Amino acid sequence: MKHSIAKVALILLVGVIIGAAISEVIGLFLTPGSVAHEVFVRSRDFGQGVTLNLIVMEIAFDIRFHVNLMSVVGVFVASQLLRWYRF
Repeated sequence: MKHSIAKVALILLVGVIIGAAISEVIGLFLTPGSVAHEVFVRSRDFGQGVTLNLIVMEIAFDIRFHVNLMSVVGVFVASQLLRWYRF
């Protein structure tokens, strides 16, 4: 079964959001600084920014991605749901 690009993007975005929410909930129960806290809650940032200097004002556009273990797990689970179930 073929899925539209918009449906795939939406399902994967929902997977990322659910994974991030689960990561935050797990972080509430772990002690800060512990190894488990670092694995489940700590994220790596990737991004790029562009600045447009217009003499009178400066406009900045920036996009950043915060990736952690649970968001990757959320994307994996969402992709498996998309693969096996019809939405």
